[in-house]
Amino acid sequence: MQRRVTVEGNSGEEKSGKGSAVDSLAGNHASKGWLATVPRWVITTVSVIVFLVGWQIGAGYVNPIMLAPPSKIAVAFVQLSASGILWPAVASSLSSFLVGFALAILIGIPLGLLIGTSRTAESGIGIYITAGYAAPMVAFVPLLTLWFGLGFAVKAVVVFVMALFPVCINTWLGVKAVPKELTEVGRAFVAPRSVIIRRIVLPATLPSIMAGIKLSGGRAVIGVVIAEFFTAISGLGGVIINASSNFETARMFVPIVILMLLALVVNRLVTIVAEIVAPWQKELASKQDD
Repeated sequence: MQRRVTVEGNSGEEKSGKGSAVDSLAGNHASKGWLATVPRWVITTVSVIVFLVGWQIGAGYVNPIMLAPPSKIAVAFVQLSASGILWPAVASSLSSFLVGFALAILIGIPLGLLIGTSRTAESGIGIYITAGYAAPMVAFVPLLTLWFGLGFAVKAVVVFVMALFPVCINTWLGVKAVPKELTEVGRAFVAPRSVIIRRIVLPATLPSIMAGIKLSGGRAVIGVVIAEFFTAISGLGGVIINASSNFETARMFVPIVILMLLALVVNRLVTIVAEIVAPWQKELASKQDD
């Protein structure tokens, strides 16, 4: 009789423990549901504010030469803007970025479609695309300066080379990921190869293409700085080098922050374009978030 009571007591404890676990899960779901109602921009704004406040406080315990606080970076931004140095540098870097990035998109997407849809092109060109993506592009900058000089052309070429491969490879892999059943439907209706690529393969590959453009945007920003470091000391890269040579950490951070903001703007613009050209992907993403 005593043994039976003990078993029942343990059973009761197990039930109570199970109930507490269920309550905990319910609480997690409730918390997740509350966070889901908060707009994304609010979460992003709070995150940025917390980061900047932490940076401002933490920089007070570090040598200013090692790390400048955001307040001093803001002052340096105003000083550079007033001196007439910053905005010509921004224009110089932005022009080479836009030209190289646009060329990478215009050439990378058709090239990726060609490699993905043609066995011959994949065998003959794919090896160079894969090797080029893995190659250290910094090592080729001195050679590119011999070919294109030290001006605008070489900076645009470096940006183009840095940004080309992510777009091409993502497009290539996106084509390979298209379900075979979709292309077979086009062949069943005796659709020409160009129609199948334009009406079936390209729409199905758009998410991969947009992801490749986002990746290439970041590499293009890096390409701008690399080109300006190794070629003519101009643009935002020139501002970084001059400030670092004079140990002006706050002034050095100004172009770095601008380049980071440029990458964020490119990422946001690509997202907007993706929502316009492929609205069904946004609906699928919202369903996954739910």
